Amino acid sequence: MTNRILVLYGSYRSDRMGIRLAQFALDRLRRRGDGVELIDAKAVGLPMLDRMYKEYPANEAPAALEKLAGQIRDADGFVFITGEYNWGVQPGLKNLTDHFLEEWFWRPAAIASYSAGRLSGARSASAWHGTLSEMGMVVVSSTVAVGPIAHSLSEDGAPIGEGGKALEQAFKRFADDLMWWVEAAKAQRQRRAPPY
Repeated sequence: MTNRILVLYGSYRSDRMGIRLAQFALDRLRRRGDGVELIDAKAVGLPMLDRMYKEYPANEAPAALEKLAGQIRDADGFVFITGEYNWGVQPGLKNLTDHFLEEWFWRPAAIASYSAGRLSGARSASAWHGTLSEMGMVVVSSTVAVGPIAHSLSEDGAPIGEGGKALEQAFKRFADDLMWWVEAAKAQRQRRAPPY
């Protein structure tokens, strides 16, 4: 049985570089046999948060929210692809994430960060760790950090240069750690219902 993994990406820029890392992650997870889907915040196009999904009466949430809620509930785990904006998280991805709460519970998440510079979005990854934990996800300890992204991944997400080689090597452990927690969480949910 394959694992259902959502890869979430949140840049709204016209010249998006992080999509390269999202494509790389999608490809490498599919090669492992996992069922993987990209959730692109820009394509989903949610408005700035006014009302969370759970705050709508049953069957009255906008169609995009309803669809995304189902995708999140059906997922076994998540990969957050995050760029760094002024030492912080991307507002597009944060906005998408904040529309939901209970839908995220009891599943693992992994963080892959990037930037145009040599710090590879590490500060954004650090910020996301606490946020995702607060939202009920188990955040795996392995991370992937790519930078400078333009020198590490081609436009179609293929590894290039020394940064690409390092990413290729690091991604196996990253994915192994995520899938260990995915399988552990699936087994526990089958054994016993979450407490809330």
